[in-house]
Amino acid sequence: MDLSTLSAPQLRDLQQRIPAELKKREAREKAEALNKLREMAKTLGYTLDELLAREAVVKTPGAKVAVKYRHPENPTLEWTGRGRKPKWVESWLANGGALDNLLV
Repeated sequence: MDLSTLSAPQLRDLQQRIPAELKKREAREKAEALNKLREMAKTLGYTLDELLAREAVVKTPGAKVAVKYRHPENPTLEWTGRGRKPKWVESWLANGGALDNLLV
């Protein structure tokens, strides 16, 4: 298709139709791929769900992480070792303290 022969309104119309067509084609291609995978699993004696099944990981909502570091002079200052270092840890390290000295 030679786009240089199209008028501006025709190009705009084409631009509007392209995303919808892409969406349709992607959906069709995904369905075809899924069907091929189901057939392959079937020839091996499995269902696709059996092959993709994962053991459910049970997490306790709100479970706390154990404290790993505590300030030696102010025991209310604690850190689990996850995420960003708290300011008191940064200050401790900046003043020459070792992180190992804060281990609980």
